[in-house]
Amino acid sequence: MIKTCVDWTRHLPAGKFGPHLFPEFEKRAKAVSAEIFRVKTPAEARDVVCNLARFTNARKVVSVSSPLQEAAGIDAALREAGIEVHNDPAAIAEHAPTADIGISGVEFGVAETGSVCQDGYAIESRLVSSLPPLHVAFLDSNLIVPGIIEAFEAISRVFDRGYISLITGPSRTADIERVLTIGVHGPSRFVVVAVDGEQRKGGAAS
Repeated sequence: MIKTCVDWTRHLPAGKFGPHLFPEFEKRAKAVSAEIFRVKTPAEARDVVCNLARFTNARKVVSVSSPLQEAAGIDAALREAGIEVHNDPAAIAEHAPTADIGISGVEFGVAETGSVCQDGYAIESRLVSSLPPLHVAFLDSNLIVPGIIEAFEAISRVFDRGYISLITGPSRTADIERVLTIGVHGPSRFVVVAVDGEQRKGGAAS
């Protein structure tokens, strides 16, 4: 899968990111109706996704793989549960409009707004995160920056072409008679599965 940057961790502002910012990220994300599951291991992440699929009666999933998803064995677990999983770019393009769940990875979180940054250079990443009614995003809980300024510092270091998304909660609009409606222009549910890991060097607050 084409990405704007293969390793975003090298470009996050040194000394300005880390797991100590996760509580603020979680608070802000929940305030805009995102659902947050923080787990310690990939195995726990797999259980979260399988439970979501079961409780939503999901029959079809489109998935853009990330290292955390691969470590958790998400696609295989869903298939074992009898769920149709599509992760080939052509298959994603065909099935994303009718999929029940879209699964992808994100690069880092933003504590100030509860947003996540997604490298959407590959069109399949955009399809998975925008067309199914439920988007599940995998996040390394160590990779949280304080605010938008730091987010754009990282983006400016790697971005010269492509597509970057800052996703903040599920899709919402108040265009029609100023009535807030969820899920009109994108997913009606947005779930972040944050997986703990070893703290990144340079990530501690300075």
